Amino acid sequence: MIKVDFNKPVTVGNEFEYMQQAIANAQISGDGAFTKKCHALLQEQLGVKKVLLTTSCTHALEMSAILLGIQPGDEVIIPDFTFVSTVNAFVLRGAKPVFVDVRPDTLNLDESKLEAAITPRTKAIVPVHYAGVGCEMDVIMDIATRHKIQVVEDNAHGLFGKYKGKYLGTFGALATQSFHETKNFSCGEGGALLINDANLAERAEIIREKGTNRSRFFRGQVDKYTWVDIGSSYLPSDMLAAYLYGQFEQREKIQSHRKHVWEMYNSALKDWAQKNGVKLPTIPEYTEQAYHMFYMLMPDLEIRQKFIMFLRERGMYSVFHYLPLHLSDMGREFGGREGDCPVTEKISDQLVRLPFHNALTNNDLEQVIDAIMEFKF
Repeated sequence: MIKVDFNKPVTVGNEFEYMQQAIANAQISGDGAFTKKCHALLQEQLGVKKVLLTTSCTHALEMSAILLGIQPGDEVIIPDFTFVSTVNAFVLRGAKPVFVDVRPDTLNLDESKLEAAITPRTKAIVPVHYAGVGCEMDVIMDIATRHKIQVVEDNAHGLFGKYKGKYLGTFGALATQSFHETKNFSCGEGGALLINDANLAERAEIIREKGTNRSRFFRGQVDKYTWVDIGSSYLPSDMLAAYLYGQFEQREKIQSHRKHVWEMYNSALKDWAQKNGVKLPTIPEYTEQAYHMFYMLMPDLEIRQKFIMFLRERGMYSVFHYLPLHLSDMGREFGGREGDCPVTEKISDQLVRLPFHNALTNNDLEQVIDAIMEFKF
């Protein structure tokens, strides 16, 4: 019997009411009234030039690869500890992924190893803000600027998080967001492309609308629309945008609750973790995390697996996370070998994510914490 789910999507405001409004508007396809509301809210809150909702963060990454003109033979630098979408989007365009190890503290791209990975073929750097904690963007952007390389932030975990007072997703030319059901703000499946380089905005619209200049037509800038570029169908339904807008309206409530969950775990487990050689998340003081998850690094793989089963037997679901990309079947095809990214190889065996969602109650959290305290190493 499940007592505490690892993840549980919940409604927090006017999601259903807005979906009914979308139906009443008689436009539930892409770029309807609620899509525009989501765009406007994110543009104003984050201060980005242009926001485009997409059907997923994966698709926003694919759009980024097209916008940057990624070609066969190009190289793209990616952290080894991330989801496959981060790399797939660029491999689909023919790029070779260059995997860089992560820092042992934040589990973000290790900026000290970045410059050594750059070659004349490097076309893009894709930092991932793991767990919604900002990468060292000052260093990354400095290196990228000196080498004239574009930066795409994979900010799937980090909406409304900040690095040195500036929102994550506003540093690179482009950034991507996820609104999958496991994220802080969700519409089941969805994403967004954040465009900080205004020169990319018009083409992004075209790519998103199947390679047509349909958006310019509806703005009255052309008298008919036609096929002008490559593209695909990356527009989400306005019903999904309606649900998402209902979540965005309650963003302070959602983030406040997630902060409470994170801090309750962190406070209750700090002494236990230190006593048992377990590492809790590191949050640099100059970052404001997005409270996307709470993870622990167990002493080794055997203990991690034993811990997951221990909680599951008590009806509490915890999970591990990414495996090293360079050691996957596809990663090995690109030359990945054991020992290439030692930090990733180690922490991927240690990491466990605790239940973390907007429906968790204090009683749920107390049950999980009490169970953890009972675990025998």
